[in-house]
Amino acid sequence: MKPFLSVIIPAYNEAKRIIPTLVDVNRHLSKAEYSSEVIVVSDGSKDSTVEVVKKFSNLMKNLRVIDNKENHGKGWVVRQGMLESKGSWRLFTDADNSTSVDHFNKMIPYFEKGYDVVICSRDIKGAKLVPPQPWYKVLLGNLGNLFIQALVLPGIWDTQCGFKSFSEESAKKIFNLVKIDRWGFDVEALALAKKLGYKIKEIPVTWVNDPYSHVGIKGYISTLWDVVRVRWWLWGGKYNIKS
Repeated sequence: MKPFLSVIIPAYNEAKRIIPTLVDVNRHLSKAEYSSEVIVVSDGSKDSTVEVVKKFSNLMKNLRVIDNKENHGKGWVVRQGMLESKGSWRLFTDADNSTSVDHFNKMIPYFEKGYDVVICSRDIKGAKLVPPQPWYKVLLGNLGNLFIQALVLPGIWDTQCGFKSFSEESAKKIFNLVKIDRWGFDVEALALAKKLGYKIKEIPVTWVNDPYSHVGIKGYISTLWDVVRVRWWLWGGKYNIKS
């Protein structure tokens, strides 16, 4: 049976954190009135991430893992999961469970109102960060967002929150076009959604900060460079979008 929701979890060396995340995802989805599938996409993990998920699949029947032998980047494996999933709605979320999957229930009313893409945001009214981010991360994030808004996405206040949901149609069209394999893929996906005419809604999130986040200063710089590339590709018609 076609699932209502597909949850895609990109994972790179997440053997220590993935089981608590899957336990929480299973706890919420087992109570849901809709059907679902959960896909963990390993990005060339060097630890036992794949083995751990496979063992847990004996307890969580709607769970499967895609085992990529090489590391490609978060954007690459999210794209893979989006295109291989079967759900009417397709959500990607981080392996550290910074945002509980029950936030998807808050998205459903907006899909019913005609929105095609609904994203969680840490930078709009109603959002909660537990604990608050260090001041330098807030500053870097705000400066980066102003740059992103100026070039490609005016009005979107948090492009990098790792909890985004797409309709089946929009997921197929957007993720068949994206080119960026690493951190800047969020911006590219949203810019393409806007270019294709899909309605985007930003909703507040409760975000649990992880002090062991994999994103460092190189990730910020890489993302900003990717924003420039997306702007250039849009101007140059590199996405081959038919009018």
